[in-house]
Amino acid sequence: MNYDREFLTGSLGTLILALVGERPMYGYEILQESQRRSGNRLSMKEGTLYPALHQMERAGLLASEWRQGDTGRARKYYRLTAKGRRQALSKRRQWEAMSAAMRSILGGFNG
Repeated sequence: MNYDREFLTGSLGTLILALVGERPMYGYEILQESQRRSGNRLSMKEGTLYPALHQMERAGLLASEWRQGDTGRARKYYRLTAKGRRQALSKRRQWEAMSAAMRSILGGFNG
């Protein structure tokens, strides 16, 4: 499904915080994991992801470090900071409340 760019952009931070909150990940891994978990229904673009990662790092939500990957290649791994963990919890709660409200409003809408 092609998602409205604005809709996806508004959800991107929540997705990143959720994934990186599980374990440190590098950018391409975040792309792959989001695609895998969504059953290939969600495909982020690198041009959307990397600016978001850099902005979240500047905001103090993420910290990064360069590490040697399994292939021997250096990769920039992102992890949540304390501020990022608080934000991740807040975003998750907001998403759950909004999802429940939308399901109640839309109900069995098959439009």
